[in-house]
Amino acid sequence: MNEIQSVKTNIGDWLARRALLTPDREAYVDGLTLERVSFAELNNRSCKLANAFLADGIKKEERVGLLLENCAEFMESYFALAKIGAVVVPLNWRLVADELEFILKDSGTTRLIFGTTFLPVVEDLYSRGEKTLVRQWIQLGEATTAAHFAEEYEGLREQGQEVEPNLDVGNDDLLYIMYTSGTTGLPKGVVHTHNTVAWAIFTFMATLNVREDDRYFSPMPMFHVGALSPLTLMVYKGVTSVVMHSFDPIHAWRLIELERATFGLLVPAMLNFMLTVGDVRQFNFSSLRFLLTGAAPVPDALLEAYDELGVPLVICYGLTESCGPASVMDERNILRKIGSAGRPFFHTDLRVVRPDGTECAVNESGEVLVRGHHIMLRYWNRPEATEETIVDGWLHTGDIARKDDEGFIYIHDRKKDMIISGGENVYPAEIENLLQEHPEILESAVIGQPSEKWGESPLAIVVRNSADLQEADVLNFLQTKIARYKLPYGVVFVESIPRNPSGKILKWALREQFPGPAPI
Repeated sequence: MNEIQSVKTNIGDWLARRALLTPDREAYVDGLTLERVSFAELNNRSCKLANAFLADGIKKEERVGLLLENCAEFMESYFALAKIGAVVVPLNWRLVADELEFILKDSGTTRLIFGTTFLPVVEDLYSRGEKTLVRQWIQLGEATTAAHFAEEYEGLREQGQEVEPNLDVGNDDLLYIMYTSGTTGLPKGVVHTHNTVAWAIFTFMATLNVREDDRYFSPMPMFHVGALSPLTLMVYKGVTSVVMHSFDPIHAWRLIELERATFGLLVPAMLNFMLTVGDVRQFNFSSLRFLLTGAAPVPDALLEAYDELGVPLVICYGLTESCGPASVMDERNILRKIGSAGRPFFHTDLRVVRPDGTECAVNESGEVLVRGHHIMLRYWNRPEATEETIVDGWLHTGDIARKDDEGFIYIHDRKKDMIISGGENVYPAEIENLLQEHPEILESAVIGQPSEKWGESPLAIVVRNSADLQEADVLNFLQTKIARYKLPYGVVFVESIPRNPSGKILKWALREQFPGPAPI
């Protein structure tokens, strides 16, 4: 067994320590191929990759992008880069080339690990030359479909030695930059360190009922904090992770049955899809103790449906900026406090305040503030946004909530009119900025409408300067400019868009005028 080197809190070192304690235990089960990787194997592969990067001259805090579907190689890359003090940039593979170009350039990413599935978009990015700073392209997948400009991932990894890198990195050194959609149309990079991630894991452990003999079911994409933080937690605790490449409701039930999963985390849209497969009781899910959910409002009917199945739902409220934890609603109170997002996680402080910063009274609405060692270090290259968001150690979420007399919070409105569709954040301003580029659009606004399928779906409201402009023209214009999950389901044309005296669009008035529900 490799000698453990780190004296600092280093997330990559956690994998080495887990491999020392339980080397033969399954760390990762591939939900598609059922490939099984032990903690010892995962750590050995991570060490090889880390040392291969070191031999290639990688520097501390050099940014490395991961454009990968869920796979063991994502995990081993994440821990390998952590071991050597490089910075992971997880990339949302639903984004189009223009969006990825911005993130790669903004983050200063110099190396990119990508899967064969994404070869077309990567070839597009490569053809753009200096529009990104990427100088090393590393492809995971079949050699027969390899890009001429890319190195082969496994070949690179096998060049490295199977020993722990002896580097003094960790603590407040950067671990990853995770981009979230920006309210001004540009995404912001949320910076987390080894320490902020460690404290997120500590607060999860202190709050949630995670056992060493659990088997964790993970269908969430790893570029999300809702996947990456729990998967890190499972390594820390020594729990087996059963991971889906991509979500499919029938396959989800089958995997839970086959692998005897005991808990997992799914967004409400996933949970809803899993109820549409016919008679759910055809599957054996008796191993499930509970399911975590969050990232979107949880309908009362969904809570009751899973309660009838004997599978309690545990609602978590959190943000990328808090590395996940903010508040949690336990299964004992979930039906007693319908609509609540619970109470703060163990190592987390939470306040509801008025605009002047004073504490709100019981059931008085105000902004949610979160504090803890797990909140982000800063926004990457956005000092002004950082100063606005973190004030005196408190993370200003922009979410509006009330707190009842037992300390349970109820979220009313969401940050900057954000739409949550299928668990993905969709910011109207990003779509509105693109719509303004259309020569036949005078002004536009985007709102979310309730959707039985997705939770919410975006609707574009447009003032046109030509009667020839049709709904299909607008949707086709957006088609190649943004990811599919951000596309409005439809377009309505109006004579004017309501604004307040300062010119700000009155989204509440539009929501009253177009209440929905969305047809999809």
